[in-house]
Amino acid sequence: MKKTVEDFALENLVVTMDADGITTVTLNRAAKRNALNAETVEELIEVFSNLPRMGARAVVLRAEGTHFCAGLDLVEHHAEDRRPEEFMHLCLRWHEAFNKMEYGGVPIIAALKGAVVGGGLELASSAHIRVADQSTYFALPEGQRGLFTGGGATIRVADLVGKARMIDMMLTGRIYAKEEAIQVGLAQYLVEDSEAKAYEIARAAAENPPLSNFAICSAISHMQNMSALDAAYAESVVAGVVNTQPASRGRLAAFANKTAARVKPGQG
Repeated sequence: MKKTVEDFALENLVVTMDADGITTVTLNRAAKRNALNAETVEELIEVFSNLPRMGARAVVLRAEGTHFCAGLDLVEHHAEDRRPEEFMHLCLRWHEAFNKMEYGGVPIIAALKGAVVGGGLELASSAHIRVADQSTYFALPEGQRGLFTGGGATIRVADLVGKARMIDMMLTGRIYAKEEAIQVGLAQYLVEDSEAKAYEIARAAAENPPLSNFAICSAISHMQNMSALDAAYAESVVAGVVNTQPASRGRLAAFANKTAARVKPGQG
């Protein structure tokens, strides 16, 4: 029997899906500024391991309260007094969760607000599109806390902003917000209502054929990990499959017949 969102047993996340497959995943630890404890990470793994097989066409990742995510739950981390190998294995679970998001093939749009800090930025960078509002700010304060990133910032955040900016953020606690955050690549949109814009983007993406979205939201990331020669080969294989799918024939016919919408300025 096919799993549904009602089958999830969650304490820190809330998941809903509408009739169009638009899925909402909500961080639900507002009292902790949605900090990520070990249990929440396990729930992220469970949810994003299953959503691609549950009919999800696009995901809006949002948060309760005034902050998106303040990162690692430092209170839990302090109380647990973990050994090095214990924390290493916790980090590997973070990587598992964020890899499920980035490589799962379902478009994920993060609706950001308030703090997107430390592990919260690692979480946001695992989404395919990030929408910030006027309250959103980004930081990697690990250096000031005697910590080092463990959830993929060295991979994803450095890819977004560049190595030098990431090192600066970690060494100095530099905060990016508003237009400056957009300019350096931490988010793609800056709007008054990040959730409304995220749902608008999700609904637009959900109109694409699922196979096209799967390729866009998984193959590109895989190809970035390859040599140029291997990536060119992989791109050709994926294009061979996607560009000949039955779902594309009607769209191509509409283009050939000049009945399809044209690409023009002002569409974004």
